[in-house]
Amino acid sequence: MTPSPEPDLPLDVIRHDSDSQPVVRRRWRFHKRYLLVLLIPVIMFSGGVIGMYYQPVALQKFYALTGLQPGAGSATPIALPPDMEMPKEMVATMQASDVVGLARLMPRGDVSIVAPPYGAGDARIAEVLVSIGDRVEKGAVVARLDNQGQLHSAVLSAEANVAVREAALVQTTASVQNSQAEARAAMEQARSASTEASAELERGKALFERGVITQASLDSLAAAERQAVLAVQKAEATLSRFSGEVVELQPDVIVAARNLDAAKADLTRAEQDLVRSAVLAPISGVVLDSMANPGEKPPSDGIMLIGDTDQMMAEVEVYQDRIAHVAEGQPVELAAVAIGQTLQGRVKSIGLTVGRQGLLSDDTAANTDARVIKVMVELDEASSDVAARYTNLEVIARIDTRTVATKSNP
Repeated sequence: MTPSPEPDLPLDVIRHDSDSQPVVRRRWRFHKRYLLVLLIPVIMFSGGVIGMYYQPVALQKFYALTGLQPGAGSATPIALPPDMEMPKEMVATMQASDVVGLARLMPRGDVSIVAPPYGAGDARIAEVLVSIGDRVEKGAVVARLDNQGQLHSAVLSAEANVAVREAALVQTTASVQNSQAEARAAMEQARSASTEASAELERGKALFERGVITQASLDSLAAAERQAVLAVQKAEATLSRFSGEVVELQPDVIVAARNLDAAKADLTRAEQDLVRSAVLAPISGVVLDSMANPGEKPPSDGIMLIGDTDQMMAEVEVYQDRIAHVAEGQPVELAAVAIGQTLQGRVKSIGLTVGRQGLLSDDTAANTDARVIKVMVELDEASSDVAARYTNLEVIARIDTRTVATKSNP
């Protein structure tokens, strides 16, 4: 009788050898050991990929010290967003000392948002006077609002009020001049009459002493002389109401002049309000985009975008631990996969503040807390002409830090 195998052993197959002894094959233990051996390199490889992708602090310092580039040898280095490919030409010439970062193309001074004028209120857009691609000068009217008619009527009313006040000033000035002349003539007449009355009184006294006239006649001459003196005093008081010989200093003329000044101020305010019906270009440049149409209320994000594309720039975000290697004047190569070529420029300025990374891909694992410093790059003439049509295009910037540039003293 064949003996049965031990029940506590993990048996898979039982056979008998030539001596009729049972032989047990322990297949499951054999497979488990090999499975563990296969999992170890898989786990190590996954950990390495994850570590290079997220780049912990220790790994970042290792790359900084050694100058190695994560992802070197691949078409798309892991340090860049997965949706961006670094051109092969740039990868082939990459130096350990190069500083690489994401960048965007922008006009000199960045893009200016054209907004409706202050105080436009609920005005709607009446007409847009420019199109995308048109070049405009600073202060040029690029759009008009539908409140122009109302504001223009206010200007006409203010102009009419100024004309009335000007006429009133002329009338008041002429009236004061006439009154002043009449008062002066009346005073001269009173003085002449007073002189004549005094002479008559003196002759009367001489005749009274010789007995030619009576006392009553002498008293009558004395009374006439006193009345003439009082008339002179009255004329002088009337003339004294006119301050000096300058007509412009007369009170009535001053009041009329101030009324005219107030009317002119109202006219100036109405003319300034009229400006609210016109949308002006804040800078000289090219219309990059238009966000509103006639009949619509001006959007909160502006009516259109204008940029000075005569000189294109690039805003590069450099990690704070690499900014010490960047200096003004260093050459910069910008790789733009979308346009199939590279652009050339030089570092124009380096930011003074550290902020969060703003140029991000759609990758949900992107490091939004990365601390970067913005570096401005000025493109050369040929590259600027090419980049003028691609404002806000995302590119890859490579700064050659081997060139040490110094600021030139003005």
